[in-house]
This record gives sequence, C-alpha cells and structure tokens, in this order.
Amino acid sequence: MGKQENPELMYTDLLELERQLSCPTGEEGMVVAKIMNETNFNMSYSSIKHLSLTGDDFLLEIGHGNCGHLDKVFDFGGNDISYFGIEISETMKLEAEQMNQLRRINQSASFYVYDGRKIPFSADSFDKVMTVNTIYFWKNPKRFLLEISRVLKKDGRLVITFVEEQSMKNLPFVRERFNLFSKSKIRELISNTNWRLIEFIDQYEKVKSKTGELVERHFIITKLSNQK
Repeated sequence: MGKQENPELMYTDLLELERQLSCPTGEEGMVVAKIMNETNFNMSYSSIKHLSLTGDDFLLEIGHGNCGHLDKVFDFGGNDISYFGIEISETMKLEAEQMNQLRRINQSASFYVYDGRKIPFSADSFDKVMTVNTIYFWKNPKRFLLEISRVLKKDGRLVITFVEEQSMKNLPFVRERFNLFSKSKIRELISNTNWRLIEFIDQYEKVKSKTGELVERHFIITKLSNQK
C-alpha cells in the first residue's frame, strides 16, 4: 500500500511556501528565491524590455528578489543606467548584493531594505519603475501607487507585471496572503489617480510551478505613465 500524504502537513507546507514567496527569509528563502528567479526570469526580461530604457535613466525595481536578471537591465539600457532595488526581505537584499558584486563596486547598482509602504527616496528620483510579482502582497495598493508616483518623475513610466487572476487562483500555494489581479481590477485601481494606462501586454508561457508541476501561465505587463 502506498504511503498516504498527511493533508495537515501539506497545508502547513503550502502556507510556509506562501509566506516565503511573500517575503523570503533564511536558507529556505534563498532556495525559494532561486526557484523564483528561474520561473520568473521571462517575466522580468519582458518587463525590462518594455520599460524603453535609455542610457541615463534612473531605474527603481520594487521587490527584486535575488536580482539574477540585473544584467538584462544593462543589456537593454546600456552601462550608464543607474539601478536601485528595494526589498522587504533582508535575505533577498543580501543575496542580490552577493550576486551582483561588480555592479555594486562600480556603483551602477545598489540595494535597500524598506518597510513595504514608504519608498526611501525623495520625490522625482526616478525615470522608470518596475515591479514583477509583487502587487499581490501590497498592503494598500492605491496608497502604494501614490507613493510610487511621488518618487517617479512626471511622465515617467511604471511597469507592473503580474500573473493574471484566472492563472493564479487554483495554484495550491495561493491561500491567505495573495490578492489577485486582472485587467479590470487594475483599471479600477488606477481610476481617479495620477496614472494613465498606456497598454496591457498579454504573455503566455509554460513553466514549472513552485510545487513542481508544469502549468500554463498567463501574465500581463501593465505599462503606466505618471501624470502628476
């Protein structure tokens, strides 16, 4: 007779995976971050591509993970790009610094920990902002969009990339911490704000999920312009 799985243990494991996805910590967090970098690399690559980077841009990335995709920023924008990354996870900040030591030494990239609410930069600091797979965890999305608007220059571009709600809702680790989004929810979110929708870009791919199975994923690149 085959070994039966313990439903309570599986549930606990999935809750821990969800917690690590929202804020990776410790050794397990580094393992999860490596998996995230591999499975989300195309999402990050596509987001960078649609930022339309130029050589003197100041770029902020919110929730960079281990930042294994950083070289693509400079591939698209050139070596004069100034990259700044912020994370709620101290583990990910340290891992990103370790993986990108040369960029830190030449001062083209720097990494910071923040509280998930207040972005630690002055107004009008950035030309472009990007964030991939973080919007699900924003405590107050409308307020946080105002905070992004504050640090982004007028007419600056924001790219928010997320897995579409229907692709996410049946994944086993999506439980208590995820707030799922669709195009209509994004439109509602930015209504009566400084943000102008430029376009939605739909992308489809097959990836191995965080729990090991092969799934089709529909993700959306949302391009916004800051009209403050």
